[in-house]
Amino acid sequence: MQIALFGATGGTGRQVLAQALEQGHRVTALARDPSTLDPLEGLTTIGGDVLDPKAVAQCVQGAEAVICVLGSHGRQAPIEAPGTERILTAMQEAGVRRLVVVSSLGVGDSRAQIAWPFRLVMDLMLKPILEAKAEQERLVKASGLDWVIVRPGGLTDGPRTGAYRFDLRVGVDPTLKSGRIARADVADFVLRQLTDDTFLQQTPAVT
Repeated sequence: MQIALFGATGGTGRQVLAQALEQGHRVTALARDPSTLDPLEGLTTIGGDVLDPKAVAQCVQGAEAVICVLGSHGRQAPIEAPGTERILTAMQEAGVRRLVVVSSLGVGDSRAQIAWPFRLVMDLMLKPILEAKAEQERLVKASGLDWVIVRPGGLTDGPRTGAYRFDLRVGVDPTLKSGRIARADVADFVLRQLTDDTFLQQTPAVT
């Protein structure tokens, strides 16, 4: 499958990229600094910013699916919403329908799934980012595309285990609690959503 990847230079994005290539997919990744991504077989890197509609359109052109793992690290303002808005426009213009977005557990209606002490910490330290991700989710849900929004718990750099659990709402399964998950396992779940319709137009939690 030909995949357009946004956020490839972040921790989770690099896991998505590595596993996608490992599975034989072809990936076009947009990066502000292309030198931050090693040249790999199956990877095409485009230099540009996700806020630049032309660069985004170039990345999406020819894709069969889009994966969005945008983060705001090193930015003056969160880019999740404006960047996603440009991605959605490019997808609609190019006729690409499949979209997998990585958001976060605690965003939107999943807020109640976070224990209140952690909720307080998130409100104090991550409020702008959570608000940006909530707006990002709103845009995706209104797009009319074939989307899946993945909401992982706290991210770690541990190895891929395949032992993660998922559900639409953590509260549905009393044994499934909001916790930590390796970025490698998030990437595994994200790539499964490219061809699995189980969570189409839904927001599964993964932890």
